[in-house]
Amino acid sequence: TAAVLFVQGAVGLVVGHPLDTVKVSFFDNRFETQTVYRGIFDCVVKTYTHEGFHGFFKGMSFPVVSVAISNAVAFGSYSNALDYLTRSGYNNSEQSKQSSLTAVFMAGCFSGLAQASLAPIDLVKVRLQNQTKSGGNKYRGPIHCIAVILREDGVKGLFRGMWALALRDVPCFGLYFLPYELICRMLTEKGKQPGNTAVLVAGGVAGVVTWACATPMDVVKARLQMCGGGGRMYSGVLNCITVSVREEGMRVFFKGLLLNSVRAFPVNAVTFLSFEMLLRAMTDSPQD
Repeated sequence: TAAVLFVQGAVGLVVGHPLDTVKVSFFDNRFETQTVYRGIFDCVVKTYTHEGFHGFFKGMSFPVVSVAISNAVAFGSYSNALDYLTRSGYNNSEQSKQSSLTAVFMAGCFSGLAQASLAPIDLVKVRLQNQTKSGGNKYRGPIHCIAVILREDGVKGLFRGMWALALRDVPCFGLYFLPYELICRMLTEKGKQPGNTAVLVAGGVAGVVTWACATPMDVVKARLQMCGGGGRMYSGVLNCITVSVREEGMRVFFKGLLLNSVRAFPVNAVTFLSFEMLLRAMTDSPQD
């Protein structure tokens, strides 16, 4: 199971990390970093000019190493919560082997809450992604980044932005698994397992729906995470929202929506497909 979760997460991470770097650099913190971009294409060009192809994969080593833990928490907590809810009174489905959509949503929310405990992983990724060679590298790598944060802010510094992360992930993970399950059921004949096409479509749509709801709080989360890392200082989630709206208007929370959606479809389609295929391969393999 650990191998399945590692490969699944690594595939999705490699597919989506370049666009995630552009998203973090341009949309979330463009007014807090030293480089200002005129648009998405300008951000891509400047990133490549200053840092080369490697620049699009900044901060990826730490998530790749920890991806097994991250995916085990997300999918493991979801599966266990769904199993519990299915066997309890929260499942109103008449089909014994099919969970109700209410149970799916609640299990997804629980998964999002569990994911918030992994805030340090996301914090290190964001800090490393926001470094540019032209602006100087404060962190030499993931371990050095953690050491610097601990030295400057203590243990609590590793959980900077955790509340914003929880506010983003709890409802949005519910919306992540809900459309996936719903679309898979719509595209699959009764009594059969969903095919690859159904999984790809359901996973892609699930990713787009999730990020459509997650983008505003994702901007707040990333800005809070950059506090102390070269970004503007905010006293908390509410202060970050208030200052951002006053200076940039409500549209600041939706600037990354298009890029997030473009990134979300292929990443989550591949993530769910690789997970389903690897799980089936392990399940169908002959036992000694």
